[in-house]
Amino acid sequence: MMGETTLSSVEDCLSLLRQWREDGVRRSDAIVEIWEEFLSGDPSKLGDERYMVIEQVAVAAMDTHRTDIVDRCLGELKRAFDLDSVRVRRLFGMRYEMLDMWDKALAIYDDILKEDDSNSSARKRKIAILKARGDNVKAIAELNRYLKDFMSDAESWMELCELYIAEQELAKAAFCCEELILQNPNNHIYFQRYAEVKFTQGGFENMEMAKTYYAKAVTLNSSNMRALYGLLLTSTQLASSPRCPAQKKREHLKTVVWSETQISKWYEEKRGERMPACYMEGLLGQVQVQPPIST
Repeated sequence: MMGETTLSSVEDCLSLLRQWREDGVRRSDAIVEIWEEFLSGDPSKLGDERYMVIEQVAVAAMDTHRTDIVDRCLGELKRAFDLDSVRVRRLFGMRYEMLDMWDKALAIYDDILKEDDSNSSARKRKIAILKARGDNVKAIAELNRYLKDFMSDAESWMELCELYIAEQELAKAAFCCEELILQNPNNHIYFQRYAEVKFTQGGFENMEMAKTYYAKAVTLNSSNMRALYGLLLTSTQLASSPRCPAQKKREHLKTVVWSETQISKWYEEKRGERMPACYMEGLLGQVQVQPPIST
């Protein structure tokens, strides 16, 4: 059960659920399975962790759309805390989200925020609803207001970046990536995402910037295949540009060869065979480059 983890007692289950809570792991299917097999018979045997576990199970059941488990867990929490608890009310709001009853969910979150406008969970739930309804403009406005108060929330900066990309506001998306890089200059994903935004913006200068940031992402994580492919594509396009000086062209072509080699090595390690030439040709499309000039 649970892959490599074998559970044989309630204590084993509680220990695993506790570990997942501490690590921020959201194993919804596994949590529901544990609940049904070991814990649902008598929740009182859960001890001091009873209500934390029930909340964890409720959220997992929402993820898997198990309305029966959600209603039972929320009933337990409501009997214990009534609706004076902000956490319980938030869970009821999430239940309405699960049922696509957006207005009722928003009403709950608005009530919570009237009492405490700094409640980050309720504010983020509102943003999630706006995004789910396809109202990106309002979601962007809410996220900007949220980030004025919680500037170090990397997850929200990335979410704002994705919303700006969806709305084709690429310069603003690039700004979000810059904020992320400033907060965590060792995260290869942030460099890769910034490079992708600059690549999408297009133009010679943006392509040079994209290549630089793809290269940094690869430096931080040599197995980042998106960054390797990006490095290959940007180097190819830069080498093919009439604006590229001869010396720079040689450098870009060397990067093309190096990137191809790294991608081919990765393919061979994973598949145990050589990469078909047509794969790389398809990736590069119609862009034609000459072999690097030997020096």
